[in-house]
Amino acid sequence: MIIRALGAQCDYANTLTQMQAFTAERDAATPDEFWLLSHAPIFTQGLNGQPAHVLDAGDIPVVRTDRGGQVTYHGPGQLVLYTLIDLKRAGMGVREWVQALEQSVIDFMAERGVLGARKEGAPGVYVAGAKIAALGLKVRQGRCYHGLAFNLDMDLTPFARINPCGMAHLPVTQWRACYAEFNAADASISAIGHAFARTLNDRLNGLNS
Repeated sequence: MIIRALGAQCDYANTLTQMQAFTAERDAATPDEFWLLSHAPIFTQGLNGQPAHVLDAGDIPVVRTDRGGQVTYHGPGQLVLYTLIDLKRAGMGVREWVQALEQSVIDFMAERGVLGARKEGAPGVYVAGAKIAALGLKVRQGRCYHGLAFNLDMDLTPFARINPCGMAHLPVTQWRACYAEFNAADASISAIGHAFARTLNDRLNGLNS
């Protein structure tokens, strides 16, 4: 397993191209990778995305992408964890990996006294009904990319310009608002991303042991 910290305000199109190339070129021996980053402000429309769910993009670009799901927002202060995983090699199905991604967030928050939950028919993680983490994957020949976005310490107002994940009036929240002991370390994309990546890697290793 390789973990790469790619930094802040990464260009979405370039990152997507890199994920697609990595997935197309990998072979049976290629190590899986986790990429930790944040993006410059952007709305991304998944494969099921409907134009009507972008209410008023304003000056924020809207791009089509190849992950599952509908529209979401990425921006500074949000941890994006891209999971470039050979699911077939790991013996794991897509639904199982989605559940593992959700559980990594739920466990991280539970260790700090914050209750996270799933919502039936709406992938992601929620705190008191407000979405704190979004998920979306693309799988090609048993190998996946994309992953999860966890709201750390960010401007949430752009979410009001869309129906997040195609759900009108869906409230969103962030770690800063949920964790009473939040401090500067809790806004570290690298530190929290590594925590998620280690949890997920343990899950993969458990399947292969």
